[in-house]
Amino acid sequence: MLFNSIDFAIFLPIVFILYWFVFSKKTQQQNLVLLIASYVFYGFWDWRFLFLIFFSSIIDFLIGKKLNEVTNVSKRKLFLSISIVVNLGLLGFFKYYNFFLDSFASAFTFFGSSISEQRLTIILPVGISFYTFQTLSYSIDVYRNKLKPTNNFIAFLSFVSFFPQLVAGPIERASNLLPQFYNKRIFSYDKAVSGVQLIVWGFFKKIVIADNASIIVNGIFSNYQNQSFESLLMGAFLFSFQIYGDFSGYSDIAIGTARLFNFDLMVNFKFPYLSKNIGDFWKRWHISLSTWFRDYLYIPLGGSKGTLLKAIRNVGIVFIVSGFWHGANWTFIFWGFIHAVLYIPLFIALKKRSNKSKTENNRFNFLKIIVTFILVMFSWVIFRSLTITDAINYITRIFSLSNGSKFYASTSKYLIITGITLFSILFLIITEFYNDKKGRIETYFKSYFLVFLCLIIAFLGAIKNHADFIYFQF
Repeated sequence: MLFNSIDFAIFLPIVFILYWFVFSKKTQQQNLVLLIASYVFYGFWDWRFLFLIFFSSIIDFLIGKKLNEVTNVSKRKLFLSISIVVNLGLLGFFKYYNFFLDSFASAFTFFGSSISEQRLTIILPVGISFYTFQTLSYSIDVYRNKLKPTNNFIAFLSFVSFFPQLVAGPIERASNLLPQFYNKRIFSYDKAVSGVQLIVWGFFKKIVIADNASIIVNGIFSNYQNQSFESLLMGAFLFSFQIYGDFSGYSDIAIGTARLFNFDLMVNFKFPYLSKNIGDFWKRWHISLSTWFRDYLYIPLGGSKGTLLKAIRNVGIVFIVSGFWHGANWTFIFWGFIHAVLYIPLFIALKKRSNKSKTENNRFNFLKIIVTFILVMFSWVIFRSLTITDAINYITRIFSLSNGSKFYASTSKYLIITGITLFSILFLIITEFYNDKKGRIETYFKSYFLVFLCLIIAFLGAIKNHADFIYFQF
C-alpha cells in the first residue's frame, strides 16, 4: 500500500479510530491492532510476502530467547550465526541471486568460456532490506547483552512489521522501538499535531518535488545520448532533489504517522544538502542506515583502531557494502566505491589531527556546501544510471559541453513542470537552511500555511499518476 494512494487515505483513519477509540484500554489490544494493520498494509503488495516476514520474525524471536537461556559462548555464537545466516540468506536469495549468477557467467565469458544460466523469476519482497536489518539488530543486541529479549510475541511481531516504517525505514533499533510496544500509550494532541505537520511536509517533498522532478529526470536519463550538456546538468540536479524529496519525504510521513499512534521513530535526515563535506553528508543522509553500518559492521571490523591502513580498509568495506545494500547492480557498488574515495582523504586528515585542537573556518562554509553538493550530485548520476558505462558517458557528455536537444525545455508542458519543481526546490532549500541555522531537525508551519501546502499537494496529486517511492526497490 502506497502512502500516496486512496487506499492509504482510507486505511489510516480506520486504524486510528480502532486504535484510540475501540481498543485503547489495553496495550496488548493496541499492539494487536497495529500488527493486523501492518500485515494488511504489507499484504497489499503481495500476500505471499507475509509468510517471509512472519518467518523472519519467528526466527529472531526464538533466537533471542535462546541467547538469553544459554551462557556457553560457543553456543551463543552458534545461535547468532543462525540468525545472521537465515536473514542474510533470505535477503541474498531474493535480492542478489540473479545478480551473482549473471556476474559469474560474465566472468567465464570474459576468460573465453561460457556456462548456461539458470535464471529464476524472483519477485523482490518490498522492504526486505529494511526489516532484515531491523530484526538482525535485535539478535545482535541481545547477543551483546545490550538488550533483554522479549517474551511478548505480539509486541515483537508488531515491532518488526510496524507499518509506518516497514518498507522504507527508518531502520529502527529494537532498543528504541520495541520498548515502546510495552508501555501504555495515551493520546497526545501535541504529538499528533506535529505528526500531521510532518506528514504534510513529507507529501510536499514527494508529490510536489520528487514526482514532478521524475518526469523531467526520466526523459533526460532515458535519452541522455541526445541531450545537451545543459539538459544533462538539469537531469543530474533534479535527480538529486528527486531522490531526496522521495526518500526523506517517505521518512517524514513515516515518522509523522508513527506519532499519530504515540510512537517516536529516529530521525533519518538532517538537511543533507547543507553538508560541508562528504563525512558531514553521511551524518545527515539516511542516518538509520549509516549508523547501522557503523555499529554492526564498521566497529566490529575494528573501526578506526589499529593502523591507518586497517582503518581505511574498514571505511572502504562499509561504503562498498552500503552501495551493495541498495541493489543488485554494479552501479550501486561503484556508487559506494566513489563515496569511499571521496571520504577517505577527509578521514585521513581528521585521523591525523584527532589529537589536535579542531578549529572551523566559517568564511568558506558556503563554498564547502556547494562543492559537497556538486560531488554528491555527480555520484547520483552513477546511482541513477542503468550501467556504469551509461554513467561515465553521461558525465563525459556534461564536461565535453555536448550539443543536443533540450528535453526539459522542449515544450511548454516541460517548462511548466520544470518551473514548478525548481521553485519548490528553492522553497525547500530556504526552509531547510533556516531550520538548520535554528538547530532544528524538523520543519514547522503555521496552520494557514499547512492548509496552503495541502491544497498544492491535492491539486498536483489529482492531475497526474502517483509514482512509487524510489527506495521501495531496495
